[in-house]
Amino acid sequence: MFIIEMIRTFILGIVEGVTEWLPISSTGHMILVNEFLRNENSFTSSDLYLYVIQLGAILAVVTLYFRKLNPFAPSKSGAEKIGTWNMWGKVIVACIPAAVIGLLIDPLMEKFENWQVVSATLIIYGVAFILTERINKKTTVLTMDDMNYKTALLIGAFQVLSIIPGTSRSGSTILGAMLLGCSRSVAAEFSFFLAIPVMFGVSLLKILKYGLVMNAQDAIVLLSGMAVAYIVSMLSIKFLMNYVRKHDFKAFGVYRIILGIVVILYFVLI
Repeated sequence: MFIIEMIRTFILGIVEGVTEWLPISSTGHMILVNEFLRNENSFTSSDLYLYVIQLGAILAVVTLYFRKLNPFAPSKSGAEKIGTWNMWGKVIVACIPAAVIGLLIDPLMEKFENWQVVSATLIIYGVAFILTERINKKTTVLTMDDMNYKTALLIGAFQVLSIIPGTSRSGSTILGAMLLGCSRSVAAEFSFFLAIPVMFGVSLLKILKYGLVMNAQDAIVLLSGMAVAYIVSMLSIKFLMNYVRKHDFKAFGVYRIILGIVVILYFVLI
């Protein structure tokens, strides 16, 4: 059983590391993967595991952007340090909608954690990405310094939509940022930075709710999944940033639509 759980955690770690940062919905992929693995009533199918494994993905952002995120970096000038503090201020402001609205309605979302809702949101947001890329909207936010606090707050409001299963946290924030005039690279980076307090907070809440009680084998399984998610997240983030410098998000929109259709066909026909 331990070997089976290790295989599952390796697979789920890869899925988490890829889908957490690409705007393609980690929930939709987790549903399909758990179905294919026939993963039920095991530690790797528990809410505690599925939320805490995210910490590995978050650490990848901290590692890759440590200097940019660190306002105390000795190599930064005074102006750069002030810019870093301002960036964190925008991240905190963007967290307010999720902290206020999200905490109120999150318990209600459990009833919507089904394949019907996930498939619908996958397709809807896939179409939204394609349409957004076709709109010739002027890009006004080319760097993080160009973003004002109002824009950050509105991006945070878009993030609240990710509470709906299948939406994708990165998908909703990137889409919202682009609609508000942010460049693709700024939208993606801000989504990464916004994930740090949000995902740490969600993981902490789930730990408090379910308790961090596990045996030695479960602890090994969880830490292994986090390690895999960390490594894969590093690669995924680098891929996405390189990709958006040369391409748009239409391909991700098409992928979401296809995945949504696959989810529908799977649960209707099988």
